[in-house]
Amino acid sequence: RTVLPRLRGAFALAIVFPEYPDRIIGARLGSPLVIGHGEGEMFVGSDALALAPLTQRISYLEEGDWAVVTREGAQIFDLEGSEVEREIVASGASAAEVERGNYRHFMQKEIFEQPTVVAQTLSSYVRQGDQTVALPQMDFDLSSIDRMTIVACGTSYYAGMVGRYWIEQFARVPVDIDVASEFRYREPPLPKGGLALFISQSGETADTLAALRYCKAQGQTIAAIVNVPTSTMAREADLLLPIHAGPEIGVASTKAFTCQLAVLAALAAKLAVVKGQMGRDEEQEVVRHLLEAPACLNQALDHDDDIAAMAHTIAPARDVLYLGRGADFPMALEGALKLKEISYIHAEGYASGEMKHGPIALIDEDVPVVVIAPSGPLFEKTVSNMQEVRARGGQVVLISDADGLAEAGEGCLATIEMPRVHPLIAPLVYAVPVQLLAYHVALVKGTDVDQPRNLAKSVTVE
Repeated sequence: RTVLPRLRGAFALAIVFPEYPDRIIGARLGSPLVIGHGEGEMFVGSDALALAPLTQRISYLEEGDWAVVTREGAQIFDLEGSEVEREIVASGASAAEVERGNYRHFMQKEIFEQPTVVAQTLSSYVRQGDQTVALPQMDFDLSSIDRMTIVACGTSYYAGMVGRYWIEQFARVPVDIDVASEFRYREPPLPKGGLALFISQSGETADTLAALRYCKAQGQTIAAIVNVPTSTMAREADLLLPIHAGPEIGVASTKAFTCQLAVLAALAAKLAVVKGQMGRDEEQEVVRHLLEAPACLNQALDHDDDIAAMAHTIAPARDVLYLGRGADFPMALEGALKLKEISYIHAEGYASGEMKHGPIALIDEDVPVVVIAPSGPLFEKTVSNMQEVRARGGQVVLISDADGLAEAGEGCLATIEMPRVHPLIAPLVYAVPVQLLAYHVALVKGTDVDQPRNLAKSVTVE
């Protein structure tokens, strides 16, 4: 009662005492903390997943709460010291979900789970019978949204970048997007009645949560795309859009990313429908293509052995560039992030058209350039950028479909063939090769794939 009000910053504490071995004091401010309820035993942990092998009955401490936990139960107090009740809920997390099974790493398991979990995600957002998009019940009029703000960090930010392409293209609603760590410090003016969308795997990312509260104070309607439906972000949102990816243990996000993309595609389509920008036939076409994604992801995974073999050509590099155009530009950023996260190779992603504005100075025979280029309207322009790389002695790794490889694959250092897919689902499918490439390069280099140095799964400090 006297010490906690004097603490500054964010914390989640579990304090034990030698003289009171059956007592734990738990407290949280800014960082998550949960209490697990057993039979004659109690637990304190960072989240429900951490306690999954021990109990399914969880109480979530609210901001500023502290608790006295004994074997018999827990007394919970709020920031003012008043005793409060926090509901005991079933977590839904199981111990089996946090086991590797027959896979070498959690990241590998989670990459290969993507066809299944994306199908699960889509089952919550599309009706296969009439092939329409369905969102959870909301307490506001989605058709009144004239502008949207997307805020996220890391891989979730790149998912948001892809989502911006879809929302602006389908719904014709302008979208601002920013990284959470910068968003609130520039104090952006926000339109009255606007929708602010926050994306986070854990739902506890400190910068994103702080930005959410800033937007809420500015009168924005809050939507959250999260993987943990009981997280702080989920509880504080006006509209919760869960991705249903299941527990993601590997620090480098994989299946959560593709599930975020699936939800963003559904949101873009629904917004387009209610804004009168998409007719019934177009909506059904979008749904058909989304439902093709799981099978296409399986086809992409069939090239795992090929990618593993060519990883040996990338592993010696000190620097790698990734290029993409349109919605494939965020995929270039994501590919570069994955490679540097788990292999510790310096990698950068660029929009293909920006290469001549600086990055081309880095090109030589020692810098592989990974080009993400499905065949389509933008392919010819990307081929032109590839030719610029080759003219300067650069080595190209081309990721494309059979048509693209037939046109531009000759002379490349390596090629990775993907199935021919509709542009809508290309970002989901092309996530697989950049994930597998990073994974196999990391294996060659012998790094810790699931827990790379200096990184944490959930970033709960600003």
